[in-house]
Amino acid sequence: MGQRSSLVVIGNEILSGRTSDKNINWIAEHMTKHGVPLAEVRVVPDIEEKIIEAVNVLRDEYDYVFTTGGIGPTHDDITATSIAKAMGVVFERHAEAYHVLLDYYGPDELNETRARMANMPRGARLLLNPVSGAPGFAIENVFVMAGVPRIMRAMLEHVIAEIKPGAAILSNTVFCDLKESIVAEGLREIQGRYETVDIGSYPSFRGGALNVSVVLRGTDEATIRAATKEVLALVERCGGGAQSLSFQVPVDD
Repeated sequence: MGQRSSLVVIGNEILSGRTSDKNINWIAEHMTKHGVPLAEVRVVPDIEEKIIEAVNVLRDEYDYVFTTGGIGPTHDDITATSIAKAMGVVFERHAEAYHVLLDYYGPDELNETRARMANMPRGARLLLNPVSGAPGFAIENVFVMAGVPRIMRAMLEHVIAEIKPGAAILSNTVFCDLKESIVAEGLREIQGRYETVDIGSYPSFRGGALNVSVVLRGTDEATIRAATKEVLALVERCGGGAQSLSFQVPVDD
């Protein structure tokens, strides 16, 4: 099994519906391209023990853990302190982070409230923030980023530069004019024969009728090619037509 990553989305505003999360899809897409696919996402409130529990579970199970949200200067921004407790390290003023803030705001504008954003777990590595100055940080395999999408995306560039890329994730998609229930059992059998290929079926409603897209994802070209051929044969046996195809791995030699 290749490298895998996970994400903890932190914030009461996400759970209340006040704010729509715009980071999950962005992170998932970029980590898939980097060969370290996002395997699990948890959304937790601004409660210290919930953050600690999620981070500790995920950092043991996955190669990398990302968090978004809760690293601002206000009273409810408790992610950094929670990460320090999860790691069992001291929470303290990070000298380099403080100088980053000093350069950004200047000595007259860097009040204590803003300076709190330089408090981090001991041993943290900075994730620079060209958008609004205040950096995120990484410690061991945990990468702590802002929740604001534009800032998170800038920090993610530093994350991607730091972590080792995995094998490229390849994908083939077969869209057919059949109901999902018609191909379900056949897809189950194909999946059983190709354990290293992730086969998903996704129904849709187009042109007044139910249809299904079958997506095959994996890292080995030959295996995806073989599995795709079986899906195409299944569609044909079931009396359907493959109306559109999107293949990264051609099935014909």
